Amino acid sequence: MKMRTVNKQTTTVNAMSVDVEDYFQVSAFEPIIDKSSWDNLPHRVVANTERILELFAEYDIKATFFTLGWVAERYPQLIKKIVEEGHELACHGYQHIRVSEQSPEQFRADVRLAKDILEQISAQSVIGYRAASYSINNANLWAHDILCEEGFAYSSSIYPVKHDLYGIPDAPRFAYQPLAGKAFKEIPITTLKFFDKNIPCGGGGFFRFYPYRFSKWALNNITRQERQAAIFYFHPWEIDPDQPKQRGITMKTRFRHYLNLGKMESRLRALLSDFDWDTMENVFIE
Repeated sequence: MKMRTVNKQTTTVNAMSVDVEDYFQVSAFEPIIDKSSWDNLPHRVVANTERILELFAEYDIKATFFTLGWVAERYPQLIKKIVEEGHELACHGYQHIRVSEQSPEQFRADVRLAKDILEQISAQSVIGYRAASYSINNANLWAHDILCEEGFAYSSSIYPVKHDLYGIPDAPRFAYQPLAGKAFKEIPITTLKFFDKNIPCGGGGFFRFYPYRFSKWALNNITRQERQAAIFYFHPWEIDPDQPKQRGITMKTRFRHYLNLGKMESRLRALLSDFDWDTMENVFIE
């Protein structure tokens, strides 16, 4: 775990991450938006990601960008800009297909394709992976073996919570080695232990749902009381309240996707100011 000393006071450095995908690629929209239509929809991922890069530059933050191969293939200049500005480039699979919907052979092909695209464009090694919708679970832990075999050093694909779409509630809450005798790491999304339950506090929709003061308190608890580095994640579409609104979705999906999008950037600014951040690689691997 990385520590930083400022004015003689040692603070924990946390890992900031962005899952680079467009608004129409989220798993919740799969029933109404077919992948074959993606190229015909308005793309907003470049402008939103560039806005995030500007925000990080303003606060002198380096982060990890878990990027879809599909996005990289269409917008190679965006990938080059991420790398040129000193951020870590990592893999989010090719087409945002959940691991729980793939066979081991399909999964290997997917991550190999995405990794190759990212490395060809960036001219550097890609060692980190994050599954679509945190879809590594107890039924497909074979994914760790495949990721290690394909040259990844870590995964950040498990959320140790109980959720209707994902999660392994009893998984370790902090970075661990899931493969005996191998240095490969799984780095779970951050949770706060509350009695016998893990409370999500690592970003995404939960960050938009909770008042910011709760998120700040929870992360302070992780870093100061448990003395662990936290992970935060969000998506480019979460700073975009003007994105096209989808029809035909459930009330639950509508609530989860669109809640407080207009407040996200101001909350991010508070988060970047209140805590120290760096890349996944720098915090957990180096």
